Amino acid sequence: MSVEGSTARPAPRTARGARTRARLLQAAEDVFATVGYPDASIVRITELAGVALGTFYVHFTGKKEIFDEVVRDLSRRVRQAMSEASSTAPDRLQAEREGFRAFFAFTAEHPALYRIIRQAEFVSPEVMRSHYDDICSGYAAGLDAAMGRGEIRTLDPMVAAWALMGAGELIGMRWVLWEQEGQIPEPVFEQLMALIEGALAPTTTTDGEQT
Repeated sequence: MSVEGSTARPAPRTARGARTRARLLQAAEDVFATVGYPDASIVRITELAGVALGTFYVHFTGKKEIFDEVVRDLSRRVRQAMSEASSTAPDRLQAEREGFRAFFAFTAEHPALYRIIRQAEFVSPEVMRSHYDDICSGYAAGLDAAMGRGEIRTLDPMVAAWALMGAGELIGMRWVLWEQEGQIPEPVFEQLMALIEGALAPTTTTDGEQT
């Protein structure tokens, strides 16, 4: 989903151009995560990417635009990782388990996700909002479909999606970002899954109907 008012340049037409743009995005991710947006510079980004300063402006109009694109790029990749991991699960509760594992694995590999999204609250709040809305829209739709199949209890899917997103983000921040051990301890993961399964598992009424 594009953000209204974006002045992003068109995608590169050549494979070489795409590789250069990818290097700039990776360098920008590293720089923004390491020194923060105020102290990041285009010169620092291009030096880390190993490209000429003028080449930067072939792909981006300035620091704000590449920051926005880093947020979008991280958002696309984490959503893809979770979707691919959960797509083959036999039911929704197993899909939750696989999706959360994928999320924690991604954040362990890309801790910049936390640091950059928090900067986006002040640098580019519309792109931060888009990041969360894009995740939530697909998440809520999946939960709603699972409710229709009777795999999880009936809840407001939007509220449930935001609550589960919050749980995953804070657990990941505590045990991936702060501890910097690269993965969620298995007992922590299982406790989180127990909470999620307890919240989502369908309940049976006295007349045998599931709710």
